[in-house]
Amino acid sequence: MTPTTVRIGSGAGFAGDRFDPAVDLAARGDLDDLVLECLAERTIALGQQRRLADPDAGHDPRLHARLAPLLPVALERGTRVLTNMGAANPVAAGRAVRALLDDLGARASVGVVTGDDVLDVLDLGAPALEDGRPLREHGEIVSANAYLGADAITPALEAGAQVVVTGRVADPSLFLAPLAQRLGWAPDDVDVTAAGTLVGHLLECAGQLTGGYAADPGRFDVPDLAHLGFPFADVAADGSATYGKLDGTGGRLDRHTVREQLLYEVTDPSGYVTPDVLLDLRGVRVDDAGPDRVRVHGARGRPRPDRLKVSVGHRAGTRVEAEISYVGPGADARGRLAADVVATRLAGLPVAPRIEVRGGPEDARLRVAARGDDPAVLDAVGHEVEALYTNGPAGGGGVRVHRTPVLGVVSTLVPRSAVHPRTTILEAVGAAA
Repeated sequence: MTPTTVRIGSGAGFAGDRFDPAVDLAARGDLDDLVLECLAERTIALGQQRRLADPDAGHDPRLHARLAPLLPVALERGTRVLTNMGAANPVAAGRAVRALLDDLGARASVGVVTGDDVLDVLDLGAPALEDGRPLREHGEIVSANAYLGADAITPALEAGAQVVVTGRVADPSLFLAPLAQRLGWAPDDVDVTAAGTLVGHLLECAGQLTGGYAADPGRFDVPDLAHLGFPFADVAADGSATYGKLDGTGGRLDRHTVREQLLYEVTDPSGYVTPDVLLDLRGVRVDDAGPDRVRVHGARGRPRPDRLKVSVGHRAGTRVEAEISYVGPGADARGRLAADVVATRLAGLPVAPRIEVRGGPEDARLRVAARGDDPAVLDAVGHEVEALYTNGPAGGGGVRVHRTPVLGVVSTLVPRSAVHPRTTILEAVGAAA
């Protein structure tokens, strides 16, 4: 039977999110589905770099640590788990999940969604959306991942997967897919698709909906932030939804937090573009529905776009960061003098360093940062800061010089017909049982 309401929870909003709130949601939330959204544009590009060095790498390095305490609880309660922690290597991530389930003695199906990697078919002459320049002009391209939609996830759910692992999928699509599959929504019903997309948009950042990233003492107080609870939504067949958080958890969920998240990353409220639909937010209503409960409804949609966005990673040189501290009376003046000295000494180099002094009158730290392709120039930047020990103001110490490769990210569009999602089902047989 098709249910009348589905309860879906958000267990992570980025790769560095906390583990405990998801486990609590799975244990006490009476969820049908739980989504872990852990992938950003730079995250997947960095994953591609790791995969180039190791074919078995590239997925989220916290996959085991995040899922080991969560999956036993979720599977016991019949809650499906969907996540994009596959990042640049969903197949390896799926195998890791299967191995974890075997170690736990659990029998379950793991659905792996691939097809987002379009590097082999990318047109390097296509313009980047950010600046209009051809992609090839941005440097060596190391990754290209298309934003898949809910239709890429549905086959895994229809096949009975209790855990679904994806690579690059649009964040709201991770939520839309299980909602549409359970509630029987047709993909061409643009209004319910828009409503499900809105659910995903509001839940995708987890604790941001319950007061995380919003707390500002005296202006916007969030109770018990140390024990911030993550949100869930009770979604009706018409797409309207009531959002809440578990009793006894910290945070707050009200019209303020919901409206703040509603506008997150939205540049055009009349047509927020996703792979599944163009979401029109102009008629959305946000109503209080009790303590830590908010009802949202009124989303409208237009047909999905013919082209998909692609996140493209490229090598963008190396960054050097060099710092030195000054303490005691007059520290800030000595820090400013050090900044002037470094600026003068670097003036003849083909680099535009960022030079800043942070701190107060008795504790100041100079930071110099620059990016470029010439190792000799970058070494000179770090060297001049280090040289301040005996060639600069009095009392300098705590020098740190650090170099890291820079990965740039731009975007482009590809025809939907050029992207071919695939689903693989892996069976965990509870080998350790």
